Amino acid sequence: MPFTHRLSPSNKIRLAEVPTSGHDFHQSRDKAEEEFKALRKRLAHLQNRLYASGKHRLLVLLQAMDAGGKDSTIRHVFKGVNPQGVQVHSFKTPSKEELSHDYLWRVHAAAPAAGTIGVFNRSHYEDVLVVRVEDLVPRSIWEKRYQHINDFERMLSDCGTTILKFFLHISKDEQKKRFQDRLSTFYKQWKFSVDDLRKRKQWDQYQEAFEDMLNNCTTDHAPWYVIPADQKWYRNLTISKTIVHALEDLDPEFPSVEEGIENVVIE
Repeated sequence: MPFTHRLSPSNKIRLAEVPTSGHDFHQSRDKAEEEFKALRKRLAHLQNRLYASGKHRLLVLLQAMDAGGKDSTIRHVFKGVNPQGVQVHSFKTPSKEELSHDYLWRVHAAAPAAGTIGVFNRSHYEDVLVVRVEDLVPRSIWEKRYQHINDFERMLSDCGTTILKFFLHISKDEQKKRFQDRLSTFYKQWKFSVDDLRKRKQWDQYQEAFEDMLNNCTTDHAPWYVIPADQKWYRNLTISKTIVHALEDLDPEFPSVEEGIENVVIE
């Protein structure tokens, strides 16, 4: 499953042809949730080893349409891990200071340090998504950014960062259900904005922008995974399995203890 949804640099995709339903890949929600709980324990153990070793870096990046499940993914997948070793960064509208620098400046500053997992809730890809659909900069500017981003991620990879990029792929019908749930549930209403409806009308433009993002910025060192995300249980299972697989490949080890520590007596 870790590679089921991984894109290849040599194969272009059309999002309209990619399933959004997890039922196409896993038939039992109950079994999936059991497996997910075991994976979450494994993730907590591996993250502890990663933090203790202080050598490797892991960057987990999430992009999606509004209501795609980015917050929920972070909350469920990383439940129980040591918060000292996981930093979550949410990239919203740039501040005045951030706008005074190049568009990757704020992103580079948030890249994970050795021994940590960095989680990007939205990311540098907003600069080929929102700026494109909302016509904030001309095509001649945002089109060059695909190569900028590939080079940036190549540098992170060369410096020891493992990069996992997840696009949470939901259907337009599922987005409607989630918007309605936010409107109908008191404690979720704060998450809804009237502007969400304006962006929903731009669904096709955003799908095209996401498709170009995936096709232009899938590389061997920083692959995209298109996760069928209509069912949260399948989304959580697949992303957890992919992260655990990456950490097991890194195989971080606890550091060696001081010589003679076995003879230490606490008085």
